[in-house]
Amino acid sequence: VQLQASGGGLVQAGGSLRLSCLASERAFNSYYMAWFRQAPGKEREFVSGIRRSGSSRLYGKSVEDRFTISRDNAKNTVDLQMNALKPEDTAVYYCAADPRGSGLWYSPEVYEYWGQGTQVTVSS
Repeated sequence: VQLQASGGGLVQAGGSLRLSCLASERAFNSYYMAWFRQAPGKEREFVSGIRRSGSSRLYGKSVEDRFTISRDNAKNTVDLQMNALKPEDTAVYYCAADPRGSGLWYSPEVYEYWGQGTQVTVSS
């Protein structure tokens, strides 16, 4: 499975960006999907996850109430709408797929497939 992330860029604090991740396989609709981020010198951090049907979503504490994850299984995409961005949101954002649906959302090691990352920079 190939994951292609897009939508990053430079935005001022308080602004919005929408990230999108396109999966190459139809099996996408059976995968748990997530977004992680990694800032320079820091560990990879869980941002948000969504179950197969999209009925259940999970957010990291630092982004809840500001970010919204969604998926379109017909289009093999998972999106991350990011609002009220802060300078501390600056990072490379990665989409990731867990085919087995382990539910261990915060553990990067359970995700078998990763996108190439897209840079998000928030200026103050």
